[in-house]
Amino acid sequence: MELELELERSGKTKLLEQVRQISDMVNIHYIRQKEPKGLGHAIHCAKSFIGNEPFAVLLGDDIVVNDNPAINQLCVAYDQKQSSIVGVQEVPLKDVVKYGIIDPAKEIINIGEAVEVKAMVEKPRIEDAPSKYGVLGRYILTPEIFPLLETQTPGSGGEIQLTDAIKRLSEIQKVYAYHFEGHRYDVGNKMGYLEATVDFALQRDDLKDEFMKLLKEKVENAK
Repeated sequence: MELELELERSGKTKLLEQVRQISDMVNIHYIRQKEPKGLGHAIHCAKSFIGNEPFAVLLGDDIVVNDNPAINQLCVAYDQKQSSIVGVQEVPLKDVVKYGIIDPAKEIINIGEAVEVKAMVEKPRIEDAPSKYGVLGRYILTPEIFPLLETQTPGSGGEIQLTDAIKRLSEIQKVYAYHFEGHRYDVGNKMGYLEATVDFALQRDDLKDEFMKLLKEKVENAK
């Protein structure tokens, strides 16, 4: 509301119209995680908003670019499987220590394919990784995850890990890994953030020429 008032006061009618259109699209509720207890704890904080329905989780430090959004791909897979779905892609072996890694029911998961998950491990050592398929910030989960999050003991990093709760969920109902299509940027990583910034700037007609000139100047001056 404060933003709308400021835009109206300053006469920025076009921006004001855009903001109002966005605010009319959805009702947004938010809750603050008061303590940094991990992703599992953060999701459990939202239980009162979700109730007894399946829900989507999108992590803000994972950006996926594709004409068909990754979360929509998972929604279609959920409609077919009627079970929890985790979005995965293959990651370099050296990077398995950064992600929740699945133990899939088959060795190779083709793009667009959903495969049952036998187990999951949060940030395993390379030698302990059950596969190279990492869970990359997109989930469709059933509400049965909440009782498990309530009783989940701290795991990696001393935090309540969503991966650990999903592993327990897979023991009582089927959980599937869906190999989604799209280019993924890890903007929680410094180089991933820089790559995303460069790529997005170069894709904008109003920025790319000037930005390309700036990049060339920076590269030349760095030599």
